[in-house]
Amino acid sequence: MMFGKYNRLKKNMIETQLIARGISDGKVLNAFNLIERHHFVDDGFEQKAYDDSALPISSGQTISQPFMVAYMTEKLELTGSEKVLEIGTGSGFQVAILENMGCQVFTIERHQNLFLSSKRRFEAQGLNIEQRLGDGTLGWADKAPFDRIILTAGAPNIPLKLCEQLSENGFMLIPVGEGKNKQILTKITKQNNQFIKEELVECAFVPLIGEEGWKN
Repeated sequence: MMFGKYNRLKKNMIETQLIARGISDGKVLNAFNLIERHHFVDDGFEQKAYDDSALPISSGQTISQPFMVAYMTEKLELTGSEKVLEIGTGSGFQVAILENMGCQVFTIERHQNLFLSSKRRFEAQGLNIEQRLGDGTLGWADKAPFDRIILTAGAPNIPLKLCEQLSENGFMLIPVGEGKNKQILTKITKQNNQFIKEELVECAFVPLIGEEGWKN
């Protein structure tokens, strides 16, 4: 019974929250159809998993609104061959979408409980994702360079160490803003060792905490 209900909720999410609002990349829509979002929310929130809103998870973090996850994923312009670093594993939903699209994915989480809970989810679903517990603002130099870097937390400035870990013509999507609760989603592209900045859309993410982010 619940399986059918989730399918209906997911179908409605894809049609009314994603397609109706301009998400058109078939690979993104297919990933949203295949990845069961209710497996990535905390107990008691399963029936809200496909709602048009962010949901709380532990450690004061959130699982982002489905549309924002889809929007950012579409803006990554993925073919499926990219090496992608995600900063802020959280529930694991965003990086599960990326893995489903064929990318080689790496993710960093600073909260141990979220690191462990997402690890269990990935293992249970057979997802091939490399994880690290630590300060995401410093990136993962041993695995660099990356074709794409995506941050799911808002930064006060662009972390230089992450820029340095981009491949040539690679780019990063990062929410940037002076306030902790409102940012501009920003695209940083590396070309000829220069970094080109493009502002995309207003957004609201939890703060990016770390050496090159907000301080506790």
